[in-house]
Amino acid sequence: MDIIDSIVSKLNGIKKEDIEKVIEFHGCLSPGVLIGIFMFDLAKRILNIDENDRIYVTCETYNCIPDAFQILGKCTTGNKRLKVIDTGKMAVTVNKWGREGEIIKGVRIILDYIKTAKYPKLHAWYLNIEKVPHDEVILDIINAGDAVYSYEFVDILVPTKQKKTIKLCKICKEPFIQKDNETICLSCQN
Repeated sequence: MDIIDSIVSKLNGIKKEDIEKVIEFHGCLSPGVLIGIFMFDLAKRILNIDENDRIYVTCETYNCIPDAFQILGKCTTGNKRLKVIDTGKMAVTVNKWGREGEIIKGVRIILDYIKTAKYPKLHAWYLNIEKVPHDEVILDIINAGDAVYSYEFVDILVPTKQKKTIKLCKICKEPFIQKDNETICLSCQN
């Protein structure tokens, strides 16, 4: 059994070819992207997400995890279904689509440092206690399955879509999306 088959055996319904697409997109099988794959799988089960559901994710790090959600969940910054608020944490909040102004249930999932203690290589890598080869960390992640994650349900207010207002910058004369009645674009403000 190869490494990808080992990963597939720990997941619910994520196909081998999808994992291969994530790895190709990311550039390699890193611990962070594998954690993202497991977080996606866990969110999918908790929220009963199927392939027809439109999901939204807020990742709390730019590192690796968002790539899994871009490929597996089709969440991108361009379609506004992926946000990154870089708190430096290995955590994500996932929710299904909801109507504007509606409060919906989401789930926040975090790689739990207390639970990683049972997996010494993963724990040392996660807390940056020592330099650990990625292949050893990846084996711990696979062996742990979803046992190293904690989650909580969260209420999410679906934002109201704002009307887009385009203005010409007073300085550079280029059109920009106005957010707060400003007359100068962000580029010229800096």
